[in-house]
Amino acid sequence: MTTLFRRIQPPKTFRLTVALLAKYLKIPESLIVQFECWQNVLFVHRTDRGGQFVSYRQLRLWWDAIALLFQTCHTPTALQQLGLEIKEDSQKFSDYYQEMMENLRQLWVKRRDYLGSLPGKESAA
Repeated sequence: MTTLFRRIQPPKTFRLTVALLAKYLKIPESLIVQFECWQNVLFVHRTDRGGQFVSYRQLRLWWDAIALLFQTCHTPTALQQLGLEIKEDSQKFSDYYQEMMENLRQLWVKRRDYLGSLPGKESAA
């Protein structure tokens, strides 16, 4: 479990629904019997093929949680640390795709620039 995963805590913080999972899996809601939030993954019980594992990192909620974490960084140092955690997580797991990483980089840069423009804050690195 990475530092970023411990910060986000998807099993505790994500508000998952059958509708959300059906949309992600591109299947009708009626094919989902139930789902279980395990520590590191979701297990979706399906009527058409038994069960399916889904990584929390593949869900839009994961990316939204990271964007929210950017907003909670009030110093360039905290933002830099979060950036390192994202990099570590993305190197360890293949669930990150290039387009989303670029979007996260852009959000990170915007937050860095904002924090650097504030008077009396430590300088951006």
